[in-house]
Amino acid sequence: MTSLISISNLTKTYEGGFTALNGVNLEVERGEILALLGPNGAGKTTMIAVVCGIVNPTSGRVTVGGFDIVDDYRRTRSMIGLVPQELTTDAFETVWSTVSLSRGMFGKRPNPSYLEKVLKSLSLWDKKDSELRTLSGGMKRRVLIAKALSHEPEVLFLDEPTAGVDVELRKSMWAVVEELRQQGTTIILTTHYIEEAEAIADRIAVINRGEIILVEEKSRLMQKLGKKKLTLDLQEPLEAIPAGLSEFDLTLTEAGMRLVYSYDGTAERTGITRLMSSLTENGVRFRDLQTEQSSLEDIFVELVGEDA
Repeated sequence: MTSLISISNLTKTYEGGFTALNGVNLEVERGEILALLGPNGAGKTTMIAVVCGIVNPTSGRVTVGGFDIVDDYRRTRSMIGLVPQELTTDAFETVWSTVSLSRGMFGKRPNPSYLEKVLKSLSLWDKKDSELRTLSGGMKRRVLIAKALSHEPEVLFLDEPTAGVDVELRKSMWAVVEELRQQGTTIILTTHYIEEAEAIADRIAVINRGEIILVEEKSRLMQKLGKKKLTLDLQEPLEAIPAGLSEFDLTLTEAGMRLVYSYDGTAERTGITRLMSSLTENGVRFRDLQTEQSSLEDIFVELVGEDA
């Protein structure tokens, strides 16, 4: 893959001295879905606003498709579609007029067949003549995506795209995002829903206090940082972990009926075989066992600590 967006030493300091972005460096590859994770106030929305030309950077450089966002503003802005957090729409406009007007604002010639394709892909075609005030919150959010796609951008920013929608609609939105990616659109999304990033992203970038602290492929990140747990359901309760098992990272839970062993799943030796032998030697018997991998949420909380 080649970089579509390149962010170098990006800094944004507002009047009053608050630094929202502090030397951010990030490469967004063409055709990928990048999830930008971070706690409230971490700098996610500010970074998007700078790249989209809404907020001026204090220092640093950003290019989109090789073009500078300051020197080639019109060109870079036309390459970007933005879906903001807020449901900002003209309540009395129809869906069709909304997306048509948005396309025209970018100097694009009318293309009804393309807009029809966009609305159908977002399950909005049967609502094309409906006024926005008659639509549900989820449908209005789909209209925002249609507006952002109306001028055929190469990259789509989704700022909290499923905020305030129910789980079922959220999953349908994930399917829309995946379909857009398959059509060649590069997608950057910010989200508070860890499962959203885990479900659809190719790479994860974590931002905290205005700095990118990690960028990694999702699968590699979970393999590198994810811990595993072996849970043993005991036949008889234990009052305490036997001294003979002190070398293992064990936790006693469920009123002494469950032992949890934490280990590094990527290590050459996990210690499980030795643990099984030690359990027998110490007279600890179990009736069932199961393993589980740390979730992306566990990893995220570990990275940003108390700011999450």
